[in-house]
Amino acid sequence: MSFIEPAAAGESDPQVAAMYADERASWGYLPNYAELFSHEPAVMAAWRQLVGSIRGNLDRRRFELVTLAAAQARGSSYCSLAHGKFLADLFHSPDEVAGLAGAADEPVPADEVDLALMELARHVAQDPSTVDRSEVRRLQELGLEDREIFLVVAAVAARCFFATVLDGLGAEPDRQLGALPQPMQAALTVGRPVAGARFEE
Repeated sequence: MSFIEPAAAGESDPQVAAMYADERASWGYLPNYAELFSHEPAVMAAWRQLVGSIRGNLDRRRFELVTLAAAQARGSSYCSLAHGKFLADLFHSPDEVAGLAGAADEPVPADEVDLALMELARHVAQDPSTVDRSEVRRLQELGLEDREIFLVVAAVAARCFFATVLDGLGAEPDRQLGALPQPMQAALTVGRPVAGARFEE
């Protein structure tokens, strides 16, 4: 499921056991990425605190939109599938999520602000040193406050950390994410596929 093995102590380590319990409670199963963090559960705890502080202060739908855009820009199927699933569970139909992910001939349920946020998120994820003032000014002109723009960029930066750890160590997307409907699953798979996944033509 990844390029490295889980920590030898496994769940006999109280910190690992607590982390695994938290992940199972969140997902209903133990996600593949949790085994990577078994080597340093404190890093997972710090990640959870960081992303929670960002998500808790940003509109949840916008958080998921910019996270999806950043994950796709980084080529992270794992994060793209997971946050596409959150969008479908909380806000949109599977076809609408496929449209947001770039599937042709699918509806895109986004307004000018959403699209501008996703565009900035993709740019920050791909090449932050080339972001210019005009991109931020556009969001300000659309009514976003500087605090929200900061949180959007922070959400992208946090996603880049997590996606880099997962993809850099070869974590395969959870097989449960392979049960997402088509064409949503195909549109969200931008890097490593779910093991055994088959896409409809």
